[in-house]
Amino acid sequence: MLSFYSKEELQNFGFKAIGESVKISRKSSIYNPSSISIGDHVRIDDFCILSGGEKDIEIGSYIHIAAYSAIYGSGGVVLKDFTNLSSRVVIYSVTDDFSGLSLTNPTVPAEFSNVQKGEVILNKHVVVGTNSTILPNVVVGEGVAIGAHSLVKQDVEPWGIYAGIPVKKIKNRKKDLLAKEEKVFKLNNSNQLRGKLL
Repeated sequence: MLSFYSKEELQNFGFKAIGESVKISRKSSIYNPSSISIGDHVRIDDFCILSGGEKDIEIGSYIHIAAYSAIYGSGGVVLKDFTNLSSRVVIYSVTDDFSGLSLTNPTVPAEFSNVQKGEVILNKHVVVGTNSTILPNVVVGEGVAIGAHSLVKQDVEPWGIYAGIPVKKIKNRKKDLLAKEEKVFKLNNSNQLRGKLL
């Protein structure tokens, strides 16, 4: 048996949108695919969880989601192009109220809980290190690198390297990768044109 779903199987999943060159492990778990959009050149590895909900999970192009990562998308999650989630990264767009004023977990009736929701946006070229957590209502700026074992609970400015619990800026991140982005697009456009001519 193949490790990844075939193109035909992915098209039958019921995703809101699905692009080209998408590899999703058969060992991953997908919930509410009708609220999940996936671009081109995306790989989602073993034991990942994508859980759509009231709002969409939007996954751009050239994205890798490594093993054991999870995206809980009821409050909305956007991963823009060239985003990378290392293994065991968790993105929460919903969270319980931990103050003790209400009950927690999805087994209790809604009137006894106080679920907090907020969209999470990871802009282009964001890389998130292993075992990191991103909480609801956060925008991660373009080109940000989040170090391993970090907690992101508020917005972070573009082109920085951040780490810690909660994250703090360590230093600026180089922008050399932007020139390589253009080369990737040119290479793919050239390959697509070559394929049409053959």
